[in-house]
Amino acid sequence: MVDGADVINFDGHVVLPYRFGHKKKTLKTLKDVIALKFKTSESEGVIFHGEGQQGDYITLELKKAKLVLSLNLGSNQYGSIYGHTSVTTGSLLDDHHWHSVVIERHGRNINLTLDRHMQHFRINGEFDYLDLDYEITFGGMPFSGKPSSSSRKNFKGCMESIIYNTNNITDMARRKKLEPSHVGNLSFSCVEPHTVPVFFNATSYLEVPGRLNQDVFSISFQFRTWNPNGRLLFSNFAEGLGSVEIDLIEGKVSVHINVTGGKKNQIDIFSGTGLNDGQWHEVQFLAKENFAVLTIDGDEASSVRSNSPLRVMTGDKYLYGGFLTQANGLEHSILHLSFQGCMQLIHVDDQLVDLHAVEQGKLGSFANVSIDMCAIIDRCVPNHCEHGSKCTQTWDSFTCTCNGTGYSGATCHNSVYELSCEAYKHLGKASGSYWIDPDGSGALGPLKVFCNMTEDKVWTIVNHNLPMQSSVVSNKPEKHASLALNYNTTMDQISAITSSAEYCEQFVSYFCKLSRLLNTPEGNPYTWWIGKSNEKHYYWGGSGPGIQKCACGIERNCTDSRYYCNCDADHKQWRKDTGFLSYKDHLPVSQVIVGDIDRPGSEAKLTVGPLRCHGDQKLSRNSNIPLTFNKNLGGGDLVVGLSAPTEVSFSFDVGNGPVEIIVRSPSPLNDDQWHHVVAERNVKQASLLVDQLPVEIRKAPMEGHTRLELFSQLYVAVLSCSCPGAAGGQKGYLGCIRSLRMNGVTLDLEERAKVTPGVKPGCSGHCTSFGMYCQNGGRCVEKYNGYYCDCSRTAYDGPFCKKEVGAFFEEGMWLRYNFSSAGNNLKDLVSRTLLSSTEPENAASDLTLDREELSFSFSTSKPPSVLLYISSYTKDYMAVLLNASGNLQIRYNLGGAKEPYNINVDPRNVANGQPHSINITRKGKEIIVQLDHYPPMTHSLPGMSDLQFSSLKSLFLGKVIELGTIDEEIRKYNTPGFSGCLSRVQFNQLAPLKAALRPTNISTRVHTEGHLVESNCGANPLTIQPMSSVTDPWHADSASADPSHDGKMLGSNVNRNSAIIGGIIAVVIFTILCTLVFLIRYMFRHKGTYHTNEAKGAESAESADAAIMNNDPNFTETIDESKKEWLI
Repeated sequence: MVDGADVINFDGHVVLPYRFGHKKKTLKTLKDVIALKFKTSESEGVIFHGEGQQGDYITLELKKAKLVLSLNLGSNQYGSIYGHTSVTTGSLLDDHHWHSVVIERHGRNINLTLDRHMQHFRINGEFDYLDLDYEITFGGMPFSGKPSSSSRKNFKGCMESIIYNTNNITDMARRKKLEPSHVGNLSFSCVEPHTVPVFFNATSYLEVPGRLNQDVFSISFQFRTWNPNGRLLFSNFAEGLGSVEIDLIEGKVSVHINVTGGKKNQIDIFSGTGLNDGQWHEVQFLAKENFAVLTIDGDEASSVRSNSPLRVMTGDKYLYGGFLTQANGLEHSILHLSFQGCMQLIHVDDQLVDLHAVEQGKLGSFANVSIDMCAIIDRCVPNHCEHGSKCTQTWDSFTCTCNGTGYSGATCHNSVYELSCEAYKHLGKASGSYWIDPDGSGALGPLKVFCNMTEDKVWTIVNHNLPMQSSVVSNKPEKHASLALNYNTTMDQISAITSSAEYCEQFVSYFCKLSRLLNTPEGNPYTWWIGKSNEKHYYWGGSGPGIQKCACGIERNCTDSRYYCNCDADHKQWRKDTGFLSYKDHLPVSQVIVGDIDRPGSEAKLTVGPLRCHGDQKLSRNSNIPLTFNKNLGGGDLVVGLSAPTEVSFSFDVGNGPVEIIVRSPSPLNDDQWHHVVAERNVKQASLLVDQLPVEIRKAPMEGHTRLELFSQLYVAVLSCSCPGAAGGQKGYLGCIRSLRMNGVTLDLEERAKVTPGVKPGCSGHCTSFGMYCQNGGRCVEKYNGYYCDCSRTAYDGPFCKKEVGAFFEEGMWLRYNFSSAGNNLKDLVSRTLLSSTEPENAASDLTLDREELSFSFSTSKPPSVLLYISSYTKDYMAVLLNASGNLQIRYNLGGAKEPYNINVDPRNVANGQPHSINITRKGKEIIVQLDHYPPMTHSLPGMSDLQFSSLKSLFLGKVIELGTIDEEIRKYNTPGFSGCLSRVQFNQLAPLKAALRPTNISTRVHTEGHLVESNCGANPLTIQPMSSVTDPWHADSASADPSHDGKMLGSNVNRNSAIIGGIIAVVIFTILCTLVFLIRYMFRHKGTYHTNEAKGAESAESADAAIMNNDPNFTETIDESKKEWLI
């Protein structure tokens, strides 16, 4: 026993209550301070507990040898206020060592300190006072407590220095000012336990004697370990009857009885699960004739029995923790399947083994065991696994399970997602929904956003749940409405996006009738919005902080000039105030409060758009810096450097000696290309990753120092210095560094570079790393903090020049591009340069070509037609045609020959409504033609044919409208005109169809007849069976048109209608018949008055296609029934 003035021993039954007094039955506190020390060998037990009738309670207890503090300052019966809070700290606290606990509460804020390790948290709910009734009990639950509390075990062990809000509980108990419960004994001396633990490592065993030739085999012991597998016990039966092995296999206790001489050679019994959890577990095993039973943790209900034939005759030796065999009778022994962990209370033949006698050599034998100690360590407390990952451990190491966290690495430190939408664009990704992690490996988790990469700027879009045009309804009696926005993410995550973005905006619109907005010019605002920092803001879209105006007030175009908002005029007609909020430190909008809606006739509708941000300052924080890297430590702590042209090294020293990791590249790294380096060190391992090379990993030692403590400044890219770790005479490295991050924090090298001599901000070279993503002839162009793809000389569009630009043609529609005649003005020079297939400096001085490159896609189901025609001021021409059978033909007339040269490309019918592609290249007399994905075919012009295409005049698509003489064969195919889709039309470096749909430097040379509806014609040529007219978007019965141009189409048909009606007047009897013929004809020819089956939102879309795509997420441009039109 250990005596002490402030020590109290609890026997597991006694409870010590501290009552609040007869007059003061309830104690209501805003602040509490509770301190005590405890030691115990038990893993479960209530240290103290207090509760109140209003649902308040506070409990400190041990659960699985961990300390758990549970509090509730009050909940309500409806569940809207849930106050229960539980926090766990510490591990392996049943080690019978003193542990200190201090609990400090102020309102809902708690500081919990265990052995000088403080943990801060905040209690759930909305209440601040702790209301306890009658008493607080130490050592267990009160006997007058709730029936459900009886399942908790009382504390068994010692406490000292118990302080409850300045009251010394141990002193009061010693002076008998407190009355303990009548059950159990309370003493003031700490009783030492009778248990003697023994510690086993990987090379340990313990051999103890047993009684020989007994017909009952009975053993029991307790063990604790982290390893799922290990040998617990082995013993041979006497007279060669067999043996007993007790093992831990995958966290279960397994008993193997090897029987000799019987029909059944082995009896197997399994019990328990997850027993490698570091807790003490008891094993009891009894075997006798034809009977065996295994019990775990004293649970008789789950005992496993066997009635297999068995004869028992005990041997004289029991081996714990390992298995020894002697080789060839020598003294040298071999240890098999060792056990790592601790055992105690070892019983053999129902007798407790005296381990002290074993230690003194009086009993049995042992090797490499430690008696009267258990050197178990919980490697998961504190938990080094980050971002909510699960920590599991063995005796020597721990493992982090990162599944479902969004992070990877040995400690789940590295985010598997990119930092921003800008980073995804750098990887060549297209628009879509992506997970981003704005703070990288920081505390904030990833969030899902939409990345819009269709513009030069990459927009990050965070959506919320407030519908467009939400009706505002007053909340009586407050007479105002509160509209909250839920972004399905935390404000901290959104703040990480806005803080790193270059620009952010959010659209707001207030649609009003007799509902004032800001009450300008002098009144108090009726409406305000709440932003990121939970602050009120009294400005509206189009204005700025501190300016109580709407956009019309800034631009001075409000409907009533006396007010600064349209809605403030208080009109009975519908008005609106719209604009963008763009002060990013205030964004996003989290709530809008609308006030003026309780008057008769007042109505309002609110729209708040998604948060949109572009730019990523983390990617732009790069500098053109001369870098000095050093592989020598020289007393330093951490160095990352280029140690050779093909080597990157990572060196560090945490106090256990220098460690260096080297990654060797098969090719030189000084190749003027960007290279990606990730160096990581944690308590488990260190690693170095360079580009896509195999990662180099160095495991951390099981023991020793693990924390890296750096006290000097961080030296980045200096030519020479006396900094720690820098060795003299090292040759400096001149180059660039960008996107330097340490522990998830992006270091602003750009600002530092501005004030550092010899360092310049801004590094070029993005195109060397990412230029490969610019496709289809797109040109990579460097930007200050990135790159973009210039698609101006291609027939494609989009951020990576992958989107085909095309249009749908109806019969009679055509496009003409005029090649200018030779001249010296700038436009002529641009035209001749683009027309030439060579580089600009080698462009021909006139419009005569000796080679052409032509490519485009088409789809149609109506032959014959002219797909493309190029005319000249001479008789030269080139044409791509579809004959009446749907076969593709190419006609060249370059002069010198009597007849045009005709190429029948393929006997297949390509007028099948599916998209097809054609590529034509001529160089001199050689013509190479490729249709779809079929092999290219080579043709040659006749011998007398000229080699030059002279004096180009115009390029036509869909139909030839030429004033001069046209070949009769061409004229035959020219009526009624092409009906279908053309896309990615490119002639040398000219894209005439794209110029008609996009403003370019050659758009002024393009003329069209009819309205072109943009489409990509299915994007890729197909070689499958034709689609039916029901599913074919380009079928003649399902062509799209923009309703905004109905007037123009009607106008062209009114004259035709009038002519028909004039003829009908002469013969009245045929009026009805002619009308029916007229309707049937125009139903299949897309003539006459019609209406489209239009998607919602078409009034704000650029075209009918855009309206459909904006409203139907399942829209595909290849097959889309929404393009059907109906004739009425």
